[in-house]
Amino acid sequence: MKLAVTTLVFCVAALLALGMVMLYSSSMTQAGAHYLVMQLIWCALGLVLCVSAATADYRGLKRFAWLLFGLAVGLLVLVLVPLPHVSFKINQARRWLGYGGFRMQPSELAKLALIVVLAWYGDRYQRQMGTWQKGVFLPGLFIAMVLGLVFKEPDVGTTILIAAVSGGLLLVAGVRWKCILPPVLTGLVGLGFFLWYDPMRSRRIFGWLNLEEHKSGVGYQAYQAMLALGAGGWTGLGLGNGRQKLGFVPENHTDFIFSIIGEELGLIATVLVVVAFFAIVASGIYIARHARETFGLLLGSGIALLIGLQAFINIGVVTSALPNKGLPLPFISYGGSNLLIMLAGVGILISIARHAQVCETVPELSGKADAVPAAQLT
Repeated sequence: MKLAVTTLVFCVAALLALGMVMLYSSSMTQAGAHYLVMQLIWCALGLVLCVSAATADYRGLKRFAWLLFGLAVGLLVLVLVPLPHVSFKINQARRWLGYGGFRMQPSELAKLALIVVLAWYGDRYQRQMGTWQKGVFLPGLFIAMVLGLVFKEPDVGTTILIAAVSGGLLLVAGVRWKCILPPVLTGLVGLGFFLWYDPMRSRRIFGWLNLEEHKSGVGYQAYQAMLALGAGGWTGLGLGNGRQKLGFVPENHTDFIFSIIGEELGLIATVLVVVAFFAIVASGIYIARHARETFGLLLGSGIALLIGLQAFINIGVVTSALPNKGLPLPFISYGGSNLLIMLAGVGILISIARHAQVCETVPELSGKADAVPAAQLT
């Protein structure tokens, strides 16, 4: 367990440090140190939240699961209401709440809130998760509520991410494949119709399938990102020497920061980033498997799935393995809301590890040794 926690903390710290360096490098010609200063502030707040979550007992989240879920849903509803200086519409999407210079994305809170509620639900009804009503229909109602509100913003990438994490969490909780397959297929068919009849997103799909033909149009961002990755070679052009960040790769400090890492630090650095995310997910799964009870197992599994799938989708988009989804790279991309939630998730994983059921061998007076839970030794 100590190795898993050490690996988790080391990899997260390394990605945070890399993110700060690359954030300044990618934006220094456009915004100077502004993004770096803001990210440092968010990181400090996130670390406070992480330490607080790590030192607290994660089982206390059971009492606040529905309160947290209600808050997240309320904010998702509020973000869709056109309130001046409170809800912001950028690029035809309403995803942000804030006032003045402060902004947040309620969908980030919704990710964690839904994981907590599903973990609470799976723990409470673990003996009935194999049935259709308890295992799929009832949890499907509040999953659909969150998905519908996020989809309405619209934010298709986050919708797909939340749906994938929720489905994976239900499988871990004991839902049978034959029960979960029909709603999954229905959702995929609905998503397919939406993409087909939505001009902007259908153009993205065709641009992804034929990137070379659309490199000056809808596929411009992905094509420039590929050029950045290719220009970096094995060891990169050197920190600060990248050219694609000079207005060629849009959103190079957020969704496409991985391409700047590849250009300036090379293939070796990008591989190390991928290895770090694999290590984080593996550590999270190990911690979840050794949790004290079902709630900890599901909560840890959900957080590990969230971090892993979001990193997978972001890297897949930047490398053109997936169509553009607009998701940040955890711990590295610019964005306060995502950084806060990810660090809170890491803190919860550490809390689960701290309270894990560990058995130690204690010799009795007779000279025999029995396995005794560590919690009973004090």
